[in-house]
Amino acid sequence: MAPTHDHPGEQAGQDPIRLLALRDTPVSVDEVFRAAGDDAAGGTALFVGTVRNHDGGSDVDALGYSSHPTAEAEMRRIAEKVVAEYPVRALAAVHRVGDLRVGDIAVVVAVSCPHRAEAFEACRKLIDDLKHEVPIWKHQKFSDGTEEWVGA
Repeated sequence: MAPTHDHPGEQAGQDPIRLLALRDTPVSVDEVFRAAGDDAAGGTALFVGTVRNHDGGSDVDALGYSSHPTAEAEMRRIAEKVVAEYPVRALAAVHRVGDLRVGDIAVVVAVSCPHRAEAFEACRKLIDDLKHEVPIWKHQKFSDGTEEWVGA
């Protein structure tokens, strides 16, 4: 969907990809939300992924994320694809690596677009593609002493 510019305020002023990062420190929802802000956007959709206390019928005690050296480049490729498919005004995504506990934030993505429906669709596309295509692996540790690796 190509953006249209019926009003001068809709003109793109800068790269809509404002923040992409992998971090070994806690992720700030506020930072990602601010990075995705744009005065020409009528809607901003935000997704926060957290570590849950179970998976596949087993209790999760903790997990760790690790990534391939190409992970940030893959995040950019996916972000560029989302920007090309939707009228994105601004986009931001940060994924955590390292050891996390139940309840910790693992990933935050946000997308702003002229209208809410576009923002929701673009945000869902962004998180779904990041989860399926970026080489980030999750090492889950279960309460029963077993472990499991999951990832793209």
